Amino acid sequence: MIRNPIYAAARVSPQLSALIESRVSDPNLDQPPTLEQVRTFLADMLPGPFIAAERMHHFDISDSVLDELNALIEEYGKDALAVDFSQTSASEALSRVIEAVMNEENRENPPTLAAVREAMIAGLLTRLVGEGVLDDDEDETLQTEIEALITRFGADSLAEEFLHYE
Repeated sequence: MIRNPIYAAARVSPQLSALIESRVSDPNLDQPPTLEQVRTFLADMLPGPFIAAERMHHFDISDSVLDELNALIEEYGKDALAVDFSQTSASEALSRVIEAVMNEENRENPPTLAAVREAMIAGLLTRLVGEGVLDDDEDETLQTEIEALITRFGADSLAEEFLHYE
């Protein structure tokens, strides 16, 4: 099994990270899964015609989780440990959102992931886009990412524990 010294998880989508986390957390596995084992698991979940088309490379799935996983396998090898690609921190954009919530003047306690989500829903993303802190096309991705973090770590987790800047 190959360990990756760089922070490869920062390049993984929240969807693929959640899939990897589900495999890594599977109590029925004897050993930590590799990227190839995650790919096999994912391929087994997809409908037959999709897999056949994907194998023939005639089907445009460039934005799919499977393509993302294939790219990781190509770059890091099929025996790379999947856990190295599971996000345990926020993306840089979500880190900026968390930091904005942490820096609110009237905040008494450190914000939780739920508090960050509430601020996002209440218009924080729009404000940050207006200030040039975020790109205007990041809001949907950030909503998905915060929901994935809440699902994995709980709404009451301290948001600052997930800060990450590249």
